[in-house]
Amino acid sequence: MRSLPDIVKQLIIVNVLFFLGSMSLGGSAYDLLALHYPQNPTFAPWQIATHMFMHGGVNHILFNMFGLWMFGGTLAQMWGRNKFLFFYFSTGLGAAALQLGINYLQIIEVVDQLVGAGFSATDLSKTLQAGQYNTAWLNEISQSQLTQLLTAFNMSMVGASGALYGILVAFAFLFPNTELMIIFLPIPIKAKYFVPILLGSDLFFGFSSYSLGPIAHFAHLGGAVTGYAMMWYWKKQQFKNNRWDL
Repeated sequence: MRSLPDIVKQLIIVNVLFFLGSMSLGGSAYDLLALHYPQNPTFAPWQIATHMFMHGGVNHILFNMFGLWMFGGTLAQMWGRNKFLFFYFSTGLGAAALQLGINYLQIIEVVDQLVGAGFSATDLSKTLQAGQYNTAWLNEISQSQLTQLLTAFNMSMVGASGALYGILVAFAFLFPNTELMIIFLPIPIKAKYFVPILLGSDLFFGFSSYSLGPIAHFAHLGGAVTGYAMMWYWKKQQFKNNRWDL
């Protein structure tokens, strides 16, 4: 049985410590350490990093730490501590960037409509930052648009899922024919098929009205896209470095 690299052990320990601490402190920990929309008054710069170690519940952290143990260990053994850590944080940041970008588009779509109807952009911002909304807005936008605006502005993102999706993509990139098992579908599926199916489900739920709960689907996709881009670049650089070694 392969031994788990120290860096993976350390990441799991840090995640567990953050989780236990957040359970003890309650909502104040999430206000302080979860990632909030930048214009929200609860946003702080350090949340860009700390949100990766926060989790929303026992199932959330168990799933992510299992994935980190199962797939991250193999990558860390191949790459070494520094390269793995760089990849882990890069994919986590890529996940946050895409989710915040989607939130921005969702907010600006509704705000532009309200501003076009005569509402002041400054007043809109102040009302949202106060955690409120103006019922007069519903004369110009639908209830679903109001929900979209408030959800995007008041969202808080937690978890290592973005980094985990990057790790899954890297694993499938390096070991495409390795067979994996889905818990609710006990049939072996090769990694090169398993990961696209997983990403396809996130893409579907991200754009549809269906929901499996408060899941940041675009954060998952952001981590995956960042992971793929890094793997593609590293492979390209490896080819350039080795193309004369014949």
